[in-house]
Amino acid sequence: MSPRDRILDAAMVVFRHHGFRRSSIEQAAEAAGLTRQALYHHFKSKEALFRAVIERLHQSALAAEIAAANAAEKAGLGLADILTAEVSGRLGQLIASLEGSPHIEELFSEHLVHARDLYQKYAVLYAAQLAATIERVCARQRLRPRDGMTPQGLARCVEMAVNGAKSMHPAMQPRDAFLADLAIMLRTLVAGAVVPLPKPRSANPTPAKKSARRKPGDRK
Repeated sequence: MSPRDRILDAAMVVFRHHGFRRSSIEQAAEAAGLTRQALYHHFKSKEALFRAVIERLHQSALAAEIAAANAAEKAGLGLADILTAEVSGRLGQLIASLEGSPHIEELFSEHLVHARDLYQKYAVLYAAQLAATIERVCARQRLRPRDGMTPQGLARCVEMAVNGAKSMHPAMQPRDAFLADLAIMLRTLVAGAVVPLPKPRSANPTPAKKSARRKPGDRK
């Protein structure tokens, strides 16, 4: 494990235990088995360390989202179930990273203060990943978004549903209830947003039978 990864692992433990406001560089250095000066060689402030922890959380969440989507597609699930698995994979990873901490709401709020640009960056990446899944699955399963809807538009609606579920479950807790409500919202959304493509007409229709020609001498 690299010194940076060891520091980030230790910092995650410290932030989970103390929250952002009550954590310190000294605590992170001690947890990582380093001196404060050694930690400062990698991160110039507590805020910089916190940002690095947040970015690694987002990277892990995006990887979990992609893996969940691939597994659901491989299992042959429908679009609604694939999107539900994909989003649940992402959010489940984020929840698992902070689960058990008494400071979850503080950490979420502080990450919007100190890492809003990262939040916005990954919001774009999450939506792009969803849009790619929607486009790919629609093509494979012969579906299309309803008139006026695009894969990108549907992906934005999915993210709005995620935010709606978060409003009912601050800090995405309790986990099971949050993910269950989210699944209901996503399945309802997808059911009204896509329709099957019409069945293609046969390229070689069966030709009409030709009347048999009479040979000379045949009786009428």
